[in-house]
Amino acid sequence: MSAQAAHKLMPDGSLADHYRAVRELSGALAAPLSDADATIQSMEDASPAKWHLAHTTWFFETFILADHLDGYTPFEADWPFLFNSYYESQGARHERCRRGMITRPTKDEILAYRAHVDEAMEPLIESGVRADLVALGCAHEQQHQELLLTDIKHALFQNPLGPAMFDKAAHAEPSERSEPHWIEHPGGIARIGHQAEGFAYDCEGPVHRILLEPFALRSTLVTNCEWDAFIADGGYENPLLWLSDGWGWVEDNAISAPLYWRDGEQFTHAGWQPRDPEAPVTHISLFEADAYARWAGYRLPTEGEWEAIARGQDAADAPAAFDPAAGNQLDRAAAPASQGGSELFGDCWQWTRSAYSPYPRFKPAEGAVGEYNGKFMSGQFVLKGASCATARGHSRASYRNFFYPHQRWQFTGLRLAKDI
Repeated sequence: MSAQAAHKLMPDGSLADHYRAVRELSGALAAPLSDADATIQSMEDASPAKWHLAHTTWFFETFILADHLDGYTPFEADWPFLFNSYYESQGARHERCRRGMITRPTKDEILAYRAHVDEAMEPLIESGVRADLVALGCAHEQQHQELLLTDIKHALFQNPLGPAMFDKAAHAEPSERSEPHWIEHPGGIARIGHQAEGFAYDCEGPVHRILLEPFALRSTLVTNCEWDAFIADGGYENPLLWLSDGWGWVEDNAISAPLYWRDGEQFTHAGWQPRDPEAPVTHISLFEADAYARWAGYRLPTEGEWEAIARGQDAADAPAAFDPAAGNQLDRAAAPASQGGSELFGDCWQWTRSAYSPYPRFKPAEGAVGEYNGKFMSGQFVLKGASCATARGHSRASYRNFFYPHQRWQFTGLRLAKDI
C-alpha cells in the first residue's frame, strides 16, 4: 500500500497526524492513574493500564521499527518478553494472568519508552514506509484504549471505596428516552462485509452475499428501567429463559443483575453514581441478552441483519467520548437518531446471535499480523456498533467485535429483533 493510499484510511489529515493523535490520546487516558492504579490487574481477562501503554508501543517497535529502521535496537532487550500479547511467531512471553506482577518498569519508564518509539517512528511515517502497518497499529492502539478504560473500571470496582478515575461531569443529566419503534427490512440478498476505501480488519471481509428473511430491529437499545422489569419478574430465577450454558453460569456465579449494579446505583469511571433508568443497559453477557430477549418475546439479531440496517450510517456521527474532563460520559454518550435508529453507534456494543467465524473465502493477513484476528474464530460471538469508550472513527457497519458469551466487563448491551 502506498502512503497516499494509507492516507485514505485516516478520518482526517495525514497518517502522521493520525498517529500522533492516537498516541497522545492513550497518554491522556492514563494521566489520571497513579503507578499503583496502572499496575493492578483485577482478573485474567483484563490487563494493567501500563501494560496496554507498553504493548501498543511494542507493536510499532516489533512490526515496523525492527524491520524497517536500519540499526534500530529494542529500547530494552527484555521488554518484548513482557509486552508481547499472543503472537506466537514473536517468541516467548509473560503469562497473561500474571501481568499484574509487572511492578517494574514503572509507568514513567513506559511513558519514556513510548516517547522513544514515537521519535523513531516519525521519519518512517513521513517517508511512507509500511503505511499499511502504521494504520493497523493505530487501529490496534484504539482497541487498547477501550480496553484500558474497561479494564481500569473493573480494577477500581474491586476497591470498597469505589474510587473515581474522572470527576463527574457537571453537566450530566438523566437521559431522555426515545420512543422505540421497529425498523423493518424486507429481506432478500444482502452484501455483507467492508465495502469502502477506508481501513478495515481482515475479518471484515471478503464481501459476500447472504440471504435475509424479512425481519425488524428495534430502533432503540434496551434500557436500565426495562432491565429492572426483567429482574422484578424473576428473569434471573427462571431456567426456561436461559440457554443451558447460561443457566449454569448464572447458578455457578450467583448472577442476579448486570455487572456494576447495586440498589439504585451503578459503578462508573466517576465512581458510584445514581443509575439512569433511561440509559441503555450495559455490562451484560450474551447469556443475559439472550434470556432478556426471550423474556420480552423477541430475539437477538444476526450480525448480517444488524449490518443491513446500519449500512450507510456513519459511526463518526456518534458524539466524542474521550474527554477526560467529562468522566461519567464514558458511561452514557447518546448517539443521534438516524434512519437506522438511534444508538447504532456510541452507547454500547450490541450482542448478536452470530458466532464469530470466517466469512466465505476468508484468508488471514500474511505474516505475523495474520495472528491478529483469524486465530480467535472459535467459541466467541459477534457484537456490532461501538461503545461510549470506542474511539470515534474506529467503528463502522462492517466492524466485528467479538467476545465469549459469559464476558461482560466491556460496554455490552442489546437491541431486540423479530421476524416479520
